Amino acid sequence: MTPLLQITGASKHFGGLFAVEDVTLTVHTGEIHCLIGPNGAGKSTLFKVIVGTYPPSAGRIVFRGTDITEAKPFARVIRGMSIKLQAPSVFKTLPVRQNLHIALQDHVARAAIRAEEDRLLGILGLAAEAERPAGLLSHGQQQWLEIGMALALCPVLLLLDEPTAGLSPEETFRTGELIKRLNAGGTTMLVVEHDMAFVRQIATSVTVLHLGKIFAHGSIDEITADPRVAEIYLGTPHAA
Repeated sequence: MTPLLQITGASKHFGGLFAVEDVTLTVHTGEIHCLIGPNGAGKSTLFKVIVGTYPPSAGRIVFRGTDITEAKPFARVIRGMSIKLQAPSVFKTLPVRQNLHIALQDHVARAAIRAEEDRLLGILGLAAEAERPAGLLSHGQQQWLEIGMALALCPVLLLLDEPTAGLSPEETFRTGELIKRLNAGGTTMLVVEHDMAFVRQIATSVTVLHLGKIFAHGSIDEITADPRVAEIYLGTPHAA
């Protein structure tokens, strides 16, 4: 099966600092693929290379069979990639519904927008908040709203950068259930995360990044059973 996203030999350096070095990563259609690693592992830099914020210093990125290595971020969105960054960036003075309307207006026929707003509000658990200013939502609700705004682009690949940052345990669990429902509905996910309990809740495959390089890859059970992963996260020594 042709990968949905194939990254081959990707590197990104800033002067003499290699933030990402020779990373090869495959995301298949239908996956929830989690990219994890300790602070400073290069996760955010790799994420920005994938979405086009940073051009790679070396390597190749192929999305849906097309080389997008040099494509601008908007061109990647047009091809079916959508992005939710770590910090919510909703329009806080506008109602929740209008936030979704803005995201939908260039992608859905005008006559269908209201129904699509209602569908997304239901999926996100925000129907009761539809007319409230988005800035009055809890941090978790703002995260869900922004996920909904990313979904408005009808992506085949949704990239989420630490979607549980700042969330309570209950909100984190609800976010995981939302991601699983969206995945069951046909959206492939690439999730940058550090919360291992959350990764266990959602992941179908896991890649560990460390010091800018691929350190391990496998199922969540394989990754959590790997003593090398415990060492880089916790400083736990392991046998050679």
